[in-house]
Amino acid sequence: MFSRKRDLADSPATEPSASSADVAGTSSAADSSDSPSRPGSKGRPTPKRSESQAKNKRPLVPNDRKAARKANREKARTERNREYQAMQTGDERFMPARDKGPVRRYVRDYVDARWNVGEFFLPVAFVFIFLNLLFIQNPTMASLVLLALYAVVFITLIDVVVMWQRLKRRLRDKFGTLGVDGKKDYYVPRGTMMYAAMRALQIRRSRLPKPMHKKHGHWPE
Repeated sequence: MFSRKRDLADSPATEPSASSADVAGTSSAADSSDSPSRPGSKGRPTPKRSESQAKNKRPLVPNDRKAARKANREKARTERNREYQAMQTGDERFMPARDKGPVRRYVRDYVDARWNVGEFFLPVAFVFIFLNLLFIQNPTMASLVLLALYAVVFITLIDVVVMWQRLKRRLRDKFGTLGVDGKKDYYVPRGTMMYAAMRALQIRRSRLPKPMHKKHGHWPE
C-alpha cells in the first residue's frame, strides 16, 4: 500500500492545459489572418445590410413642414421668374415645355409676322359692349350692335382658319419628309393649331414669349 502511494507521488503530474499565452498567440494569429493587410482588403469591416439600408433611408415627411413648404414656394417662385425672363428674352433653355422646339418657334414667328384680325378683337369687343350699354334703351340699335359684334367674331374665326391652313403648308414644307410618292408628308404635333390660334387672338404686345421683331412682316425662313 505504501509503495503504491510512493509510485503515485513519484509519477509525473498530469500535462497541464494550454497556457493563456498560447491561447493569446493563437487568437492574435487568427486576427492577423483576418487583418486588412492582405491584398484586396477594404481596410474596414463590411457593414451589415440592415445598417446600410438604415443609412440610406430618408423620412418621407420632413421634420419641419413649415420650412419645407417655404423652401418649395421659394423654389417655385424662382422657377417662374426664370421662365418669365426666358420668355422675355427668347432663351428657350428655360422656357416652359409648351414653348420649346423649332416647330413652336416657327409658329410664333409666322403668327407675329402676320396681321391677324384676332389681335384687334378684344379692343373692338370692348367698344361693342360699351355701345350695347349705351343703346340699352333703344332695342333696335342694341340689336344692330350685337349683330355687328357677331360679324366681327365670324370674321375673326375665318381669319384664324385661313392663317392655320397657310401655316400648315409652311410647316410641311419646312419640317416634312419626302414620301414614296415624292410629296412631303408632315405629322403636325398635337396642340399646334390651338397654340397658333391662341397667339393670333392675343394683342401683339401682350404675347409671351415676346415677338422677336417689333413690327409685322418678318417672315420665318
